[in-house]
Amino acid sequence: MKPKNLVRLGILAAICLARPAIAENLTHIQQLLSTRECPECELSDAGLVMASLQNAKLSEANLSRANLSRALLNGADLSGADLRGASLFGANLTGANLTGADLSGADLRQAYLVGVDFTDAKLDGAYLQGAIGAPTKILKVEDVHNWGVAAAQRKNYDRAIDYFGQAIALDSEFALSYLARSIVRAEMGDTPASLEDARSASELFAAQNNTEGLQTSQTLIAQLEAFEAARQQGGSGNGIMQTIGTLGYTVLRLLF
Repeated sequence: MKPKNLVRLGILAAICLARPAIAENLTHIQQLLSTRECPECELSDAGLVMASLQNAKLSEANLSRANLSRALLNGADLSGADLRGASLFGANLTGANLTGADLSGADLRQAYLVGVDFTDAKLDGAYLQGAIGAPTKILKVEDVHNWGVAAAQRKNYDRAIDYFGQAIALDSEFALSYLARSIVRAEMGDTPASLEDARSASELFAAQNNTEGLQTSQTLIAQLEAFEAARQQGGSGNGIMQTIGTLGYTVLRLLF
């Protein structure tokens, strides 16, 4: 048989093998949307954007790479489900059961996660920025801190302070978040709170033998104290605040 014919036969065989899988996928999608019951179903790569799947039974289902953005999944049973690489952006998962589910690389940004059971769930590489009600046990302090840095660089200072506060709640000795929050508070004009954070950062850096962090925090403290002294003497302290702003930009850009 000629090589070209062998190639054609190979392509035809691949198409024939793919058809049952595609048909099964479509059948299972229809079953899910009509009954909300599809345990162990083949739903990989399914397009389920904004689908109404409240209390759906999807235990052990294959939802890898499925698009469930903004879907209503509150109360759904997704125990043991394969959600690797799935998009759950903005999805409502309130009260859902995700015990033993694999969410590696899943997009959970801005998802509603209040009351979700994540017992034994895999979340390696999952995106959780902006998720609402995410339990602290699934968050990493470094990730939350970096979300704060990103918000600060966009000048979304209220959001940045919230993220730095979350990072500190996760690890009260995470000095970088105290320092970063100090810089943001200085930018917002809250010098007393900024000084408090800078001093906390300095103490932690000293205890952790972090020379670079200690020097940076002490420089910030000196600038803030100079600003306060100038302000109390009737000066504007604008030049000092510009220096603090430059220092803050450098710290956010280089240290984090």
